[in-house]
Order: sequence, then C-alpha cells, then structure tokens
Amino acid sequence: MDAKALFFFALLSFSAVSVRPALAENEEDPGLVMNFYKDTCPQAEDIVKEQVRLLYKRHKNTAFSWLRNIFHDCAVQSCDASLLLDSTRRTLSEKETDRSFGLRNFRYFDDIKEAVERECPGVVSCADILVLSARDGIVSLGGPHIPLKTGRRDGRKSRADVIEDYLPDHNESISVVLDRFASMGIDTPGLVALLGAHSVGRTHCVKLVHRLYPEVDPALNPDHVEHMLYKCPDSIPDPKAVQYVRNDRGTPMVLDNNYYRNILDNKGLLIVDHQLATDKRTKPYVKKMAKSQDYFFKEFSRAITILSENNPLTGTKGEIRKQCTVANKHH
Repeated sequence: MDAKALFFFALLSFSAVSVRPALAENEEDPGLVMNFYKDTCPQAEDIVKEQVRLLYKRHKNTAFSWLRNIFHDCAVQSCDASLLLDSTRRTLSEKETDRSFGLRNFRYFDDIKEAVERECPGVVSCADILVLSARDGIVSLGGPHIPLKTGRRDGRKSRADVIEDYLPDHNESISVVLDRFASMGIDTPGLVALLGAHSVGRTHCVKLVHRLYPEVDPALNPDHVEHMLYKCPDSIPDPKAVQYVRNDRGTPMVLDNNYYRNILDNKGLLIVDHQLATDKRTKPYVKKMAKSQDYFFKEFSRAITILSENNPLTGTKGEIRKQCTVANKHH
C-alpha cells in the first residue's frame, strides 16, 4: 500500500472511530438488560459482589440494609436511588421520614459506590448499585441468587413528599398492602413472598408496643409475649435507645421460610404479619411457603425481579450521580 493509500485508510479508520459515540447516542434506549455494563464497566457487578461480601464479613447487619433498601427505594414511584439522597435546604430526604425509621448503614453504601467509581468513574448508577447490592445481600443471608437486569439511571430529587402514597405501613390493612403492591405488578403470592424478608433482621419496639400496651393483643402467642415484654419493657420506648425484637428467634440471620411457620403460630410481630397468616386471600400462600422453601424462594425471586424493574429511569433520563447522596449540579 503506497503512502497516499495508507493516509486515506488511516483517515477512514479515524472517521469510523470518531462517529461511533454519536451513533451510540442515537441508538434506541435498550431499557433494562442483563449485564448492561459488559462493555463500559465489565467488572461492575463483581466489584459490588465483593464489596457486599467484605462488608458482610465485618458487619453482618449490612445485608439486611441492602435488602430493605430495595423495598424502600423501588416501591416509591421508581427504582432510581432517590432513597439515598441527603436532605437539602429545600427538601427532606426519604431517609429522614418516619417511614424510613430504622434504615441504616448508608455510609457503607458509599464504600461500594467508591469502589465502583475507582474502576469506572461516572459509569455505574447508584440505582443499579442499590439493586445489585440487594441481590448479593440476599445471597449472603442464605437466600436465592436472583439474576437482575441493570441499566437504571439516578433520579435527581427526593420523593419524601409522596412516600405515604406508595409505601404501605406495617399497621395498614392487608387490603391496602395488596393494592399498593398490585399497582407495581406484584400479585398476592408475590407479596406474601416479599414479606418473607421479615424472616431476617429485627423490629424496633416503637413499631410493636401498641400490641403489648396497655393490654397485650390476644392474637399473640402467649409464649412469644413474654419475650416481647422482656425486649420492650416500656410502653413508650426511647427511639434513641433502639430497643428491638428479632423477627425470627430461630434463624435470625437466615432468609428462610421459618417466618411463615412463625406467623402461623401467632408469632408475627407486626399487624401485617398477623394479617398475612389469617386473611383468606393470603393464608393459602403462607401455608404453602411454610411447607416449601423452594416455593418461597421461587416466588420471592419473581417478586424481587418485578420490584427491581418498577418504573426505572433509563436511556437519557435522570443522571449518573458521582456521589449517591447528592444529585449532580446542573448548569
């Protein structure tokens, strides 16, 4: 090839490389896909998994936090990491609302984000890290591995003002809870499975003292009441003291179907747990999950998948936050 031809070939090659990003921007939004970062940050999912593993080794309760995050973020309008934003002068953060009481370990979430940023700055969204950390946290707790799609982008504002419209309260009627989840596409067995997350972690006394004082709720198993009274000795607990009862005293650190056996035995701590085991719409599924861990895991995996895909921001919507606690400044 002569010098002229070589120059022309080099120019063509350069042009081909130059136009590629512009074409990429014009491509259709693929939405959520498996392994969204395979070209832009191939290590992303492995880094999240490793960080979750290391944090779990040091602080076992981080795994509960990652699991709670996916409920508290994805159930409120969109799976967009709005949960992680700090309050500003003008807006209250979701983290600081009453409905988020007991959510913690956000500072460790920053460790995961920082590890991903070191590998691929400005590529992986906080919303995807939130979902992936929940997936890997579930495995840490002995739960199933759930293949989840990625490609979410981050929301720019807190949704604290609408949280009450989306996130059901633990004392709400089972009808309200079923309706809220149905609006996301999660059916009755899916909801029953999601509440199986109460198999791990703990419930703060503030959430359950109304079942103990001034009179003990007669629906509670008397054998369990003694332990609850011991753990929550005051009718008005000090929230700063953070008194709590383990959700499942048998296997408190394992995501398993013990929860369903407990609630059938009237050992559910929250009103919603009790209703789940007694309402005719949900009880058949509770019994089925109490009998079969495989069935529980199958429905739990399906429901987490639907939850994780609730109304995400994709394509050019939203942003990729540099820090998960602060929206990027837009000029």
